[in-house]
Amino acid sequence: MNRRLPRAAAAIAAIAAVAAAPVLAQAPAEPNNPLVDQPATPPPPVDPKMTRTGLLRTEPVGPRRERLHIASAAMRREITVDVLRGSGEGPRPVLYLLDGVDGDPTSGWITKGGAAEFFADKPVDVVLTSGGTGSMYSDWVRHDAALGLNRWETFLTEELPPIVESLLRSDGKRAIAGVSMGAQAAMMLTQRHPGLYRAVAGMSGCYSTADPLGHAVTTITVASRGGNVENLWGPPNSPEWAEHDSLLGAERLRGTAIYLSAATGAPTAADLVTIANSPSIAEALRTAGGGTALEAGARQCTERFAGRLHELEIPATVEYSPAGMHTWPDFEAQLPRAWQVLATALGL
Repeated sequence: MNRRLPRAAAAIAAIAAVAAAPVLAQAPAEPNNPLVDQPATPPPPVDPKMTRTGLLRTEPVGPRRERLHIASAAMRREITVDVLRGSGEGPRPVLYLLDGVDGDPTSGWITKGGAAEFFADKPVDVVLTSGGTGSMYSDWVRHDAALGLNRWETFLTEELPPIVESLLRSDGKRAIAGVSMGAQAAMMLTQRHPGLYRAVAGMSGCYSTADPLGHAVTTITVASRGGNVENLWGPPNSPEWAEHDSLLGAERLRGTAIYLSAATGAPTAADLVTIANSPSIAEALRTAGGGTALEAGARQCTERFAGRLHELEIPATVEYSPAGMHTWPDFEAQLPRAWQVLATALGL
């Protein structure tokens, strides 16, 4: 008997409980918890006239932060990204930092994850996405009624870097990192574009797509925000599912600095403080139960991926925290450890 099957089934059940539980859809949004579904909104409108990619305008937000408004020919709409300019004089390397499943109008890394404060004294420019709700940051094979037209891989790897790195006068070195759905996407983009990034960090993510566990996690991620997963990469037997599987494509990560982390699902002191300060402690406790399940699933996914890298003798820094519930306080705590690996690879 395959002893991995019960653990995989447990991970699927845990993640399904989080993504589909009605209590999460009904609970009020918590400022430090990314697990609560937001009210459904119409998909971004497509502008058929937007056939050229370019920088439309920049919007100063703070002393070292600005918002870029970019015309994306791939997605036929305006995409906004936030830039945190690093310390010191340029040129500097660039870190692309991906959000989780919600794809808020402003990255949760800024509003909830403390990225602006953490990177304020770091000699790196940070580029943060927004608006990628349930997209896997991938190129979809079809337009989706709920999630719209998604060509995020093309945007992130082809359209965005020349624009933002020219504006920032980058030194040409880049890394990518993400949390949850963004962790899976960061690894996926790195293995699909060897050499594009010097380093990749995945925090509390899953990294397979073609096996039963990976297919289930991806399906649940997309469906939890109203999307039809067959509009993502086609039916389950489509070769696109295997092409996006980082376990299957792990060999293409060789030579890239890799950081992985996950926790157990047990609450930290910061998690308990967040629950205690919530407007509804009862609702917060229910959501915390979802966070426990989801992080436990991410831990199993991370162990499987780390095991695959070990089999291939591909170096990776892997850290497992004894506590953490898939909430923003926990993601914020993972960032400094990930940065140590990223900074070294970027020559800092």
